[in-house]
Amino acid sequence: MAYNDSPDNEFDQEMERILQEHFDAEDSSLRAPSNPWEWLESRLEEPANPSFFSRLLGMMNPMREGRLSPAFAVAGVAVIAVAIAATVWAMSGDGGAEPPGGLALSPVTEESDGALLPTVAPAAASMPRSMESTRIVEQVEREAAEEKEAPAATTAPAVIAAPAAAPAATAAPAPTITVMAMATPAPQAASDDMEVVVTVAVAEQEAPAGSAAGPRGPRGPAGAAGPQGKPASGTPPDTTFRDYGRQPFVAASEDNVSTFSLDTDRASYYLALNWARNGYEVDPDSVRAEEWINAFDYRYPPASGKRDFHIRTGFLPHPLDEGKLLAQIAFRAPELTDDTPLNVTLVLDASGSMADGNRIAIARQAAETIRRSLRSEDRIAVVHFTDDVIRQYTVVHSSPEDAQVRDSINRLAPHGSTNVQAGLNLGVNLAHEARLVRPDARNYVILMSDGVANVDATNPFAILETAYDTDARNPLRLITIGVGINNYNDVLLEQLAQHGNGWYRYLNDTSQAQATFSRDNWLALSTPFADQTRAQVTWDPDLVARWRIIGYENRVTADENFSQARKEFAEIYSGAATTVFYELELADLAQSLPVFPLERIELRWIDPNTGESRIWPGESVFAVAGWGGSPTPVPPLDQLGAIVALAADRYGSLSVNAGVEDYQAVQRDLSILLEQLRSLRGDLGHLDAYNDFLFLLDNINGQIEERFPPSTRSGYSR
Repeated sequence: MAYNDSPDNEFDQEMERILQEHFDAEDSSLRAPSNPWEWLESRLEEPANPSFFSRLLGMMNPMREGRLSPAFAVAGVAVIAVAIAATVWAMSGDGGAEPPGGLALSPVTEESDGALLPTVAPAAASMPRSMESTRIVEQVEREAAEEKEAPAATTAPAVIAAPAAAPAATAAPAPTITVMAMATPAPQAASDDMEVVVTVAVAEQEAPAGSAAGPRGPRGPAGAAGPQGKPASGTPPDTTFRDYGRQPFVAASEDNVSTFSLDTDRASYYLALNWARNGYEVDPDSVRAEEWINAFDYRYPPASGKRDFHIRTGFLPHPLDEGKLLAQIAFRAPELTDDTPLNVTLVLDASGSMADGNRIAIARQAAETIRRSLRSEDRIAVVHFTDDVIRQYTVVHSSPEDAQVRDSINRLAPHGSTNVQAGLNLGVNLAHEARLVRPDARNYVILMSDGVANVDATNPFAILETAYDTDARNPLRLITIGVGINNYNDVLLEQLAQHGNGWYRYLNDTSQAQATFSRDNWLALSTPFADQTRAQVTWDPDLVARWRIIGYENRVTADENFSQARKEFAEIYSGAATTVFYELELADLAQSLPVFPLERIELRWIDPNTGESRIWPGESVFAVAGWGGSPTPVPPLDQLGAIVALAADRYGSLSVNAGVEDYQAVQRDLSILLEQLRSLRGDLGHLDAYNDFLFLLDNINGQIEERFPPSTRSGYSR
């Protein structure tokens, strides 16, 4: 029977009434059939692939199953009616005119081979009865396509069976309000042309991060236009960071040993730079000083051998306090040439939040660049996940040139919720299977996401518990790649990498994705020199009164852990450098000595090739001759490092409980550091990194000054 025969189906009756009124109000050529429901049912017998409009309504239904509320249903039907009128108007022969109601349909560009690239996974075969009306739009779209002889969509890549342990996948509807056709350059290849990407967005499309300036130029001063060209204020919404506090000064007479994990992450710095370029205030909780420090190349000399770190020590006058000293300790791994084959598993976030801005484009570019960087003896697998894994896009480890790998990467598109746990579980299963087949290969699982997990486990440790790797001899290394500004979870991505024996990067645009994973760079990043790397620095209490490490708050560990092999201790890849700064207050005895040993440094790590535990013991000497008089000249790059360290440390100290005096004290320090940074322009002004940091420091300093102007004494009464 027809749906409107039921007196209890208020939704269907209301929909029929609105459709009838709409057709009656239009031109006679658009008159409705005598029985709309019978006509629709007769025309909807043929199977059809769900359209973006059907996914729109599927996402708009808050219950997903059962019935819509009458008010919500009426609003949805009104949108459908306008869409029908617009499409039928175009079909009637007046396609060049604007459809009734001002609705403009964006054209969709075809691929060079005449096929439209489908970027949304097929929806579930069945829909709730209340959503049956969404097929109206699908039918009209299909008839319009047939009339215009539009090319058929390309078929999905062949399904490669995933391990039995992997959960079954379902594709969720896409949360779209606008549908736009966007052409983006495909990765360079003789056989590749322009890639057509259908982008969906909940609101206005966000401009690509840093697009106005690119990776090599600052966007402008504080208050610059934010996304969509609108002035940005405050910090981006729905971002998740953790305030790890700040390392205090420690009396050397009570504790003279500092133990910490080395760190090669840089995400915190690039996050801040991207926020500033988009006109946002940098969240102090997002600042991890060690990641700001390690974002810069200080041109340390390479290690002389292939088995040990090169360790460099030095001291600098404190830029903010004449009564203190800065100690600088740098660790650099040797450059290695390694022909070990790779097993790479890409775990790609295809959830709806990835529709914001240019996230999908960045993730797709990074994935494609990694694929192109691999050699013929390497193998790559691909996993897409939303509410669950999308099984039809899963590809087990194959040659990098396999067509199914390329197709799967190209089909990355946003729809559904975010189940990071399901994606990583399958990724780890695939990586483990590849490791069993190729035990001599290195194994990388690369998660690309905005980190907004909202299905199943959302805690990084709960996620790792189900995706845990038990083979320490030939470990799976988890690399996390973050994308996006709004709705971004830094904590999840950073902790997954730290406790997954890997590292964390943030990409703000496609050019940075290409640079990070270029062939030469990726070969270095994928060649580990040391696993579970930690350092221990011992201060002489007769010479150092008090000390504190700058940054490394979530890398500091108990002294007794130094002898233990722990997964959260850092992986150090070929040629990587790690820098640490200490603030020191010298004891009276140190003031009178021309040269004296300040510390003992010891390193421990695991050799990834042999599994051997290695120790580097050694003593370093600071030449502090003339400390009371003329200090030794400091190289400009070391001065830059000191300014970066203190700026990040001071700005990151601002907590939610900080008062006006706290902000003004930080602003005074940042102003001093900013002037010292400007004085280095003659030596470092040719470096992009210098100019980017100058912009960032000027930006955060100006934002504090604007909110909390420095107090002045005018001499006048109130």
